Amino acid sequence: MGPGDLAQALCGLDLGSDPRLIVGLQTADDAGVVKLRDDLALIQTVDFFTPIVDDPYLFGQIAATNALSDVYAMGGVPLCAMNIAGFPVKTMDISILNKVLKGGLDKMREAEVILVGGHTVEDKELKYGLSVTGTIHPDAVLTNHGAALGDKLVLTKPIGTGVINTAIKRDKASQRAIDQIVAAMTSLNRAAAQCLEGFEVHACTDVTGFGLLGHAAEMLEGGGLGMRLFASQVPLFDEALDYAAQGLKPGGLGRNRRHRQDLIEASEDLDPMVEIFFDPQTSGGLLVALPAEVADSLVARLHQVGVGDAAVIGEIIDGPERIELRA
Repeated sequence: MGPGDLAQALCGLDLGSDPRLIVGLQTADDAGVVKLRDDLALIQTVDFFTPIVDDPYLFGQIAATNALSDVYAMGGVPLCAMNIAGFPVKTMDISILNKVLKGGLDKMREAEVILVGGHTVEDKELKYGLSVTGTIHPDAVLTNHGAALGDKLVLTKPIGTGVINTAIKRDKASQRAIDQIVAAMTSLNRAAAQCLEGFEVHACTDVTGFGLLGHAAEMLEGGGLGMRLFASQVPLFDEALDYAAQGLKPGGLGRNRRHRQDLIEASEDLDPMVEIFFDPQTSGGLLVALPAEVADSLVARLHQVGVGDAAVIGEIIDGPERIELRA
């Protein structure tokens, strides 16, 4: 589904209200949060998709990593998960599903998450993902809103997975490019989330299907503030720009751009870079807004724990609600 599709589907529905609900469908956050008691809240999320790599084991790892990321983006700890799969049992050997599930299970074990069940249906194409449950203190929930004037923005993973995945599908990607994005897409955001502890984080989200600019725009909605991003500071996968220049762009990139392009101010010479910033990501990094005086300290801590691509990429500025893209 493209940007805005869910909001359109929910239009006119009475979503109700409940005093226990901390984060729900009213916002475009990464997961829902329900208060269980004064010191405990439940985080719930679900995510699944079709294969983006040929190797079924790697696909399972990527899909699981992507689903777990939503809990980390809310500041929580994933506790347990359930498999969700669609499988073409009449046309595909069941051993493929076994490898997919093993990939997901291995990544859950790495995250210390318990697999408690799941559901599989017959489908025309393979799909896989997880429903994940996590926990958090109600006062520690991070959302994609709340960025303050003067905040710096930190991104923890490079972008460009959509473009490179498109190059892979067309047999245009180098092995180096493939290895880079597979390593990133199978890398949990666990270490990055743990690094946030002790910092005054004002907003956080993970960069996934709506691209960097789409998720950055969600941070601004209703806040009356703007954002300035510095293109040269945004970490990119090495060959992403080259592939984009060759026209190797996923369909989601165009949808993302059409949905948010009116919010973006950028000079023409940055247009190739703007394309990448709209590129839909799979299992992307965290985008964090926090006070300027501690942003470099957070990046240093991230580098110390192996999140080596983390960088300060922008800042929150006076409104209106627009994103300035500068060199």
